[in-house]
Amino acid sequence: MGEGGISSLLPFVLMFVVVYFFMIAPQMKRAKKEKKFAAELKRGDRVITKSGLHGKIADLNDKDNSCIIETMAGKLKFDRSAISMEMSTKLNTPATVK
Repeated sequence: MGEGGISSLLPFVLMFVVVYFFMIAPQMKRAKKEKKFAAELKRGDRVITKSGLHGKIADLNDKDNSCIIETMAGKLKFDRSAISMEMSTKLNTPATVK
């Protein structure tokens, strides 16, 4: 590879770096935050699932990474990954007075 070979690879290397910093790294950071959120869930937490179901955590099972959510209709078993981090965080954040 001569001088022309290295200069022709440079745009591809720069494109990979840009894709990494703007797409891959933020996605990895988000996945890490969601995993931490699911691990820190505890009994009594008010949550919203990704499908929109509102409820309160009644029990947690670490063996199969599931939880029992108590709703107005009764108790339902969900996988912890089905709980929405964004909506549950908004639900538990007190509203600010303007």
